[in-house]
Amino acid sequence: MQQPKKKGRPDYGLLVVVLLLVIIGLVILYSTSAYNGRVKFHDSFYYLKKQVFATSLGLALMYVMANIDYHIWEKYAVAAYFLSVLLSVAVILFGEEYNGSKRWLSFGPFSFQPSEFAKIAVILFLAHMIVKNGKRMKKMTTLLLIMVSILPIVGLVGASNLSTAIIILGIGVVLVFVASPLYAQFVWLGVTGIGFLAIFLALESYRLERLAIWRNPELYEKGYQTLQGLYAIGSGGLFGRGMGNSVQKLGFVPEAQNDMIFSIVCEEWGLVGASFLILLFLILIWRFFVIATKAPDLFGSLIATGAMAHMMIQVILNIAVVTNTIPNTGITLPFVSYGGTSVMFLLLEMGLVFSVSNLIQ
Repeated sequence: MQQPKKKGRPDYGLLVVVLLLVIIGLVILYSTSAYNGRVKFHDSFYYLKKQVFATSLGLALMYVMANIDYHIWEKYAVAAYFLSVLLSVAVILFGEEYNGSKRWLSFGPFSFQPSEFAKIAVILFLAHMIVKNGKRMKKMTTLLLIMVSILPIVGLVGASNLSTAIIILGIGVVLVFVASPLYAQFVWLGVTGIGFLAIFLALESYRLERLAIWRNPELYEKGYQTLQGLYAIGSGGLFGRGMGNSVQKLGFVPEAQNDMIFSIVCEEWGLVGASFLILLFLILIWRFFVIATKAPDLFGSLIATGAMAHMMIQVILNIAVVTNTIPNTGITLPFVSYGGTSVMFLLLEMGLVFSVSNLIQ
């Protein structure tokens, strides 16, 4: 009979960083969205109120998840993955379109993005698959089969949300890389991934257009957002214009509270403030790494590693897009950008990592 797991101490370092990011994120969101809220909805607090509601729900879910033994989710990992596939199909068939992207499912007054749930489902599914295959992880065929198993969700999500598809694929690569005792075979896996990505980009002309806009944003009408974001970053200087004093958020950067919010952070907080925010993300990623290395078993370690990969990839991609280091992919900055589904599932994921840390002795 299996002995019950003994509870260790909560990871207070992780908790402090998560709460700091949540609070700072809400402050930044209000500063960035107040103008748009007043113009569109005659309410400066419109976006903040919706985000506070989603954040409160997310914090409650985080607390509940943190107090559930994470081993129970291994039994439901496959079911969660197939549910994410079904929800992604539903988005294609019945989803609602916003700003030219069909990513939302609506149930009465509530709507959410299934792609956010898919990130957590893929982490649990891959952790389960890797634990199940154990000693066979040194075989190239096993690695390929595991990677192929997540291609359906990558393709379905990528049909309307390329950035999230890249994150899911990146999570898969990181987890398989960490679990494999061999490294040379990842050269072939990388070549296969690049080939898949090239084909995926070529299937739709608008994706190739994004590459052209990235190279010369000033030549295209769709490059306007990128240029205005760069103006915001450049005008912030070392210490910024001051909280609430951004000029670019006054209609120059479209939907500034969403994907481009980091440019407003740079304008109002300057290089120093933006660097502090990046430092918080680095500390968060470091805490995930510590938990992954000390986790009581492989399944827990892979959960923490998956969360680390998710956070690392999403933060890097968002900042790279805002600074025009890579083509625009429409990706949010965790805990900071506006999006109720995003912050709710992020906090749920944090609760999952806390449940792993709670069993570290």
